[in-house]
Parts: sequence; structure tokens; C-alpha cells
Amino acid sequence: MDEDRIMESERHQIEQIRELDLEELQVEEVENLHGSSDDDTSGRAYRDEFTFDAGLASLHTYLGEVEDTHHRLSFLDSGAILNLPLFYLEGVVLFPEATLPLRVIQPNLIRSVERAMSLVDVPYTIGVVRIYRDSFDGRLRFASVGTTAEIRQYRRLEDGSMNVVTRGLQRFRVRRRWIDVDGAPCGEIQIIQEDLPLRIPRDAFGTLPPLTSVSSPGPSHPTMSNTSHIKRQKCREGKNDFDADSEDSFESELSLKEMRLHQSAVESCYGCDTIDESTSSDDEKNVFESGGSQDSVTVGRSSQSNYQRNTSDALGVGRKAISQQSSHKQEKTRMDWIIMRQTRSHGVPRAFWPFWVYRMHDSYCLARKAADMWKTIVRAPSMDGFTRKPDILSFYIASKIPVSESTRQELLEIDGISYRLRREIELLENFDRVRCKNCQTVIARRSDMLVMSSEGPLGAYVNPYGYVHEIMTLYKANGLALIGHPVDEYSWFPGYAWTIANCATCERQMGWLFTATNKKLKPKYFWGIRCSQVADDMR
Repeated sequence: MDEDRIMESERHQIEQIRELDLEELQVEEVENLHGSSDDDTSGRAYRDEFTFDAGLASLHTYLGEVEDTHHRLSFLDSGAILNLPLFYLEGVVLFPEATLPLRVIQPNLIRSVERAMSLVDVPYTIGVVRIYRDSFDGRLRFASVGTTAEIRQYRRLEDGSMNVVTRGLQRFRVRRRWIDVDGAPCGEIQIIQEDLPLRIPRDAFGTLPPLTSVSSPGPSHPTMSNTSHIKRQKCREGKNDFDADSEDSFESELSLKEMRLHQSAVESCYGCDTIDESTSSDDEKNVFESGGSQDSVTVGRSSQSNYQRNTSDALGVGRKAISQQSSHKQEKTRMDWIIMRQTRSHGVPRAFWPFWVYRMHDSYCLARKAADMWKTIVRAPSMDGFTRKPDILSFYIASKIPVSESTRQELLEIDGISYRLRREIELLENFDRVRCKNCQTVIARRSDMLVMSSEGPLGAYVNPYGYVHEIMTLYKANGLALIGHPVDEYSWFPGYAWTIANCATCERQMGWLFTATNKKLKPKYFWGIRCSQVADDMR
């Protein structure tokens, strides 16, 4: 349905309810109902005075009583191909586990719902695909990736229309689409195979041999037989003796200063390339200390650049240092080096990239970072349960992150948990301003977000004419013009009346202002901004 027709319909509803057929609509430009301060102090105080039950908005009580289907569909096999009734929705991107309410009025779509409820293989299932208008020629385009939705609640009204509440299940790709003899849209879809969360770098290293040996702690003064035993143990474990001999030969030629530099460089590799299996933390600090104070080998974290810079100085004085140092000190240094290698709890994996590179693909590490950022920005409760399921977390944030419609479609089409989480982290880092899609006017900032639903700061709601709006809720907005008077009928938020809000610059409908009808209800007012009217650039 065209946006202009939707706006006219909503204006007509206002006129009918308020009996303003002969009265001109009043227009008031609202710059900032809370003041012009850019800091978040007023925002925190505003959120502290919260008395609204956020769980009411997620129930979609404005649809009236709906009956539960008492049917929960099991997940389809990855790669499965099937035919489903399709719902093409403009301005909506459905993700797995997200709720989507529908007001089905058109006869062909009513038949689609009826057909979906009577399917044998996948009953109560429809496919939801986003459609959008091309910015160049204005033609409707169809997304290639959508989401299956399970019909969980429905109600048939006296006029034949239906109120339906669905929930997203699995992503799919559209193979082909058509209109059947009843005019209902249908399509052949293929379920997308989702990857499993991976712990990196363990999975990345695979069976590559370690750079150094892994041994149990040995005696404080190992003998040559101990060293030979270590090499024989390497051979039995399938290690490469050539690597071990090369390392020993190389170390025996080093001076005391060169030895220390070499140890420092190798230890930096330990710090970069080893991983704690439980936390994958890169904040560990491993320090090896030998028994002697003067001749002890101190192992600390030093970058490879320092190693390369200092090595050139060391090579110039290396041979001179050998003549100056006693053979006893050199031998003790080498013995300390052997002790360190034997007492290490684990070796250095021969990875081709530093540890931080592999962490970029660690699903659990990325999930923790994304959850922490989400909790800080949205002020959500504990996200610990989600961090143990990175795949679910990636879809949860994608369905709730207050960004533009096209950006959310981009997130839906990303294959790979780590890639989706990295993109979400990037969006959370860069997201600062909400702009009008048409004229780029700044409407709000990230600190203005307000969670008015238990499902998050962004949700889908349907109006009486069947048009679904995905809106982000804000406690403050600028540059908007109010049209008409507050209307409390068919309000998405119980206890609040809604007023249409247009961009004061380009006069496009940006959303609504919701004002409390009960004096005890807080917040007193807030804004709902349509994601379909938000610019892609959120900086």
C-alpha cells in the first residue's frame, strides 16, 4: 500500500473519531519537549520515572482477543525446499524469534492465511519477504532472503478480516514466486543452513604442530639425558625433531643479551597466540622467573617491533659480549632457558596470524562484546544467557537494533554468526544520530532511545488498515510537526494516545507522538519513529 494512501487513511480516521470533518487540522512544530540539552542526564532521569508496564506493548492488546493455535512447529531441515504462501511487506524485516502482528483485510491474503493453517507438511506457516521501492526508478523490488513465520494466535472478525500474531522461525532464500488462481502470492523457498558458533583460535589451528614442546615440569637442573628424553618424547608424540634441533642450535649461538631479546620476542608470541579455553581472554600476563637474581631471565610482554629494533644493536655487540661473559654464566642462562621450556603449561601454536586476528572470528568472544555494548546503550538487563548462544544473540540484536530498514535487511542476509555479530558491533559503535531519510534532518540521537516494550527499543505494530510499521521508541525528538489532536483508539501502547508527527522540513510522516492519558503513567510522552523513514547513515 502506498505511503500517501496510508497517511490519508490515518488522517481520515482522526477526522472520524474526533468529528473534525469541517475543521482544519492544527499543526504544531515541536523542537524539543524536554529541552535542548545534548547530554544524557535528563534522559537517565526520564527513564528512572518509568511506571509503564513494557510487557503490555508486546502483547498487542489493540488487536483484541486472539486465540492460541496451540501449535509449535519444529525447525525444518537446512536446505529443505518447499512451497509456502508469502506475505510481501513494505517497511518490515522479520528475523527469527521476532514477533510480527498482522491485520489481514485483503481477500487474497485471507485465503493465504487459511491455506497456511491447512498445510500438511508445514501447517500454520507463512513466508515473510520485504519489498521496497527502488530509489532510482521508484519500482517495487523484492528481497531475496526472508523468514518463515509461525501463526501462533489468530482471530476472525465479523467483517471477514483476521487478526494474526506470528513469530519468526528460520531464514530462507526465494527460489521463485507466483500468484495462484485465487490471487494469493506463493513462492518456492529453500531453508538457509545456519553455521554453528565456533571457538577460535582452537578451531583455526586444527592439527598444526606447536612451535615449542609441551612437557610436565622437570627438575631444577636438567641434565643432557633429560634433554635427550624430551627430544625422544617429541618423536613419540609425532613432533618434528628438525624444529627442536634447529631451535637448540640457534639458542646455543646466542649471547646473553641476544638470548634475552629472543626470549622476549618468543614470549610476546605466547601472549598473542595462546588462548584460555574458558574465557579466551587476551589480558593474561605470564611471567617466568629463574632462581638467580643477577642471571635470571625475565620474560615479559614486548612487541615484535621492539625486538626487531633492538636486535640490530644486539648483533653489533653480540660477539664482544661472548668474550666478556664467563662460560659459567652462559651455560646457566641456557639451562634456565631449558627449564622455562620444560615448565611451560602449554606451547605456542604455530598460527599464521596474531591472536587478535583469530578473535575477530570467535563467536563467543564477539557475542560477549556485542552483549556488553547492547547492555550499555539500551540499558538492557543481564545478557549472560544470550552470550552462551551467539547465534540467537545475533538475531536478537539484529531484530531490535534501531537502524534503517535497509540496514536490517543487510543483517538478515549475512551468512555466518561471526560476520553478523561484527557488523552489529560496528553499527553499535557508529550509531549516533537518527536522520530523516528524505532530507537528512537530525531527528534524535542514540542517547534518546527509550525501551517501551519488553521486546526492545524497536518493534513491529500494525494499524487498522493492515499496514505494519516498525518503529523505534525515543524519549526525545527534534524537528517534527504534530498534525491533529491525540487519539486513544487503537493505540499500540495501552494508556497512551497517538498523534501523527511529520518531518517539519520535508513534511514526510516520521512517526507519532504518544502522550499518557493517565496522570500517574510515566513517561508522560515519547516518540515512535518509523524505521522505513530513517536514513541509512546513522552517524
